[in-house]
Amino acid sequence: MGESVLSRAVRILEVFTPEEPALTVSEISRRTGLHLATASRLVAELVTHGFLARDADRRVRVGMRLWELGTRASPTLSLRDTAMPFLEGVHDVVGHHVQLAVLEGEEVLFLERLSAPGAIINFTRIAGRLPLHVSSSGLVLLAHGPVALQERILTGPLKAYTPHTITTPTALRSTLAAVRRQGYAFCPGYVHEDALGIAAPVRGRQGEVVAALSVIVPNEAAAASVVPVVRTAARGVSRALTARGLPG
Repeated sequence: MGESVLSRAVRILEVFTPEEPALTVSEISRRTGLHLATASRLVAELVTHGFLARDADRRVRVGMRLWELGTRASPTLSLRDTAMPFLEGVHDVVGHHVQLAVLEGEEVLFLERLSAPGAIINFTRIAGRLPLHVSSSGLVLLAHGPVALQERILTGPLKAYTPHTITTPTALRSTLAAVRRQGYAFCPGYVHEDALGIAAPVRGRQGEVVAALSVIVPNEAAAASVVPVVRTAARGVSRALTARGLPG
């Protein structure tokens, strides 16, 4: 049985990245492995429905209609809306990056990020992903995630971003236990040597961890003073979710 039209359309949508948001039809054909005529026809249909858009130079990018539908029906919309006042409060105190993330498959998916001019380097972006073992948010979500997921991640490979990234199963297992015991993750230089991530769990009505609230600050001794701020904010989001009767 051949590949469905929907599957081919999904392949086209998936080729766009933050680094390359606009592509020619020829580039789309090459990256998807679709015949040029097939890619051209499907792109034209997606443009007609607003899921893709053409620039003046005929390059193609993701259309506003796709963003509109995704935002309107997002299962994380209530979580983001509930968390936003707390994110803003932490941002006022920290002055660097404040993030909200959820578990998606075997990666951490970032739903929101507040930043500021001159903030420390940060590789994450809204709708961006990172491996679970790399970031403070990922470690919080993994530490409270299903055991089967933990075992899959522990089998590796565990990619190194810096010399400080966790890359062995023994170190990762120990770190996950510490995150559960302490109630937060503290990650100096895991993604970039100049940056330090701190994350705490956000819980739903049943006490389950539904998200992670994190900050990215300069990798220096003073960062330890931010831990209570992050934990307090995460507990505040958890209480707000419960008060609104939301699972997350």
